[in-house]
Amino acid sequence: MPFNPNQSLPQDEVTERVDSAIAENDVVLFMKGNELMPQCGYSDRALRLIKQHREDVECVDTLESLEEFRVALKAHSGWETTPQTYVNGEFVGGSDILAELHERGELAETLEAE
Repeated sequence: MPFNPNQSLPQDEVTERVDSAIAENDVVLFMKGNELMPQCGYSDRALRLIKQHREDVECVDTLESLEEFRVALKAHSGWETTPQTYVNGEFVGGSDILAELHERGELAETLEAE
């Protein structure tokens, strides 16, 4: 599948997808690539950290329309970079924040893992 970073979906469609993913999932990771094939090291790191504590994470590939996802995510978190993790509708952070929480032994609790 060829990568075309300029294919751009309409902003309102992307915003709705971001809003819905955050509202409808306990844990959602906005990342470059997908669960089977992360497309950047930070996204891969975030996914691996989350998967250490829970399997049920919704992954959303931002490469489908990167600029529009940046706009939509910034409205929620103030950050336009990916990856971004949300738990129960609340912004947690990117891979560095997840790594810090993991090092402090707080990631499982943050992810509300059983």
